[in-house]
Amino acid sequence: MPFTIPVSRPSLDGRELEYVTRTVEAGWISSQGPYVRRFEEAFADHHGSAHGVACSSGTAALTLALRALGVGPGDEVIVPEFTMIASAWAVTYTGATPVFVDCADDLNIDVARIEERITPRTKVIMPVHIYGRRCDMAAITDLAHQYNLRVVEDSAEAHGVRPVGDIACFSLFANKIVTAGEGGICLTDDPRLAGQLAHLRAMAFTTDHSFLHKKLAYNFRMTAMQAAVALAQTERLDEILAARREIERRYDQGLKDVPGLTLLPPRDVLWMYDLRTERRTELREFLAAEGIETRLFFQPMSRQPGYLDPAWPGLNASRFAADGLYLPTYTDLTPADQDRVIDRVRAFHGAS
Repeated sequence: MPFTIPVSRPSLDGRELEYVTRTVEAGWISSQGPYVRRFEEAFADHHGSAHGVACSSGTAALTLALRALGVGPGDEVIVPEFTMIASAWAVTYTGATPVFVDCADDLNIDVARIEERITPRTKVIMPVHIYGRRCDMAAITDLAHQYNLRVVEDSAEAHGVRPVGDIACFSLFANKIVTAGEGGICLTDDPRLAGQLAHLRAMAFTTDHSFLHKKLAYNFRMTAMQAAVALAQTERLDEILAARREIERRYDQGLKDVPGLTLLPPRDVLWMYDLRTERRTELREFLAAEGIETRLFFQPMSRQPGYLDPAWPGLNASRFAADGLYLPTYTDLTPADQDRVIDRVRAFHGAS
């Protein structure tokens, strides 16, 4: 069904076309040329980080981060129950084991439950800033210090949130706050880690390019055309975040006190406007008939076939997965379209 108001749409109103055209005209369409480095530097600078290493996806960024930190078979990584499955898959790709921790009522990892899941094999804690809500990083970094662990932030949904862990990983998929269509980037303050991330990203070539490869690596490079789009997006990041803050404010104002709806805590940056509803299936069908797209919440990792744990129905993450959805959220969402979404949600619930 075509939607007149989709759940997401990229905003390409900056210099994206200009920069992509320049890469094509110059012949720099692979990972060579200036745009990858320009994007890495601009994105890192905006987030107060010393180094950026661009790659082919957010999943690739997480995988590179774990590999750069030496994670491998026999190791464990603390991962939230409530997250997109790529967070767990990145751990599995390294041969390590994801150890899941339930979410708190803000959907982020419950920091009070992390310590009980730490074992002698734990190597990394991976907090995920769900829908743009920053995790309690002070508590997480304190735990990491106590147990000599590393911290990899899954910031796929949190562009604009300043990293404090060892490595922060961002997605640049088309529905993200900043997009390259597809792509990702790792941020770190550690020059050694930055070098290792770049080495692993580009097939671990030796400096003499002898085609002798001393470690298993990846072709996770970002193309210059993707970087051109991402650079233009990054140049507008303050503007994008401000527009999204206004969208959050309008939803908060328009949907407060609606019977049957539960609004969730404020976000540090707005990726998607998430809420809970007592009649989710019926609401989604009603909105779809009105041309308005919605999306469901993530399923708990312990419900996934590859990580199945029969205890999953008792999780807090399961409770949220059962009745949560998010509404259309994108930078160019007009006030008129947003008002229509709000009006239809209120009408469904019988709110004037």
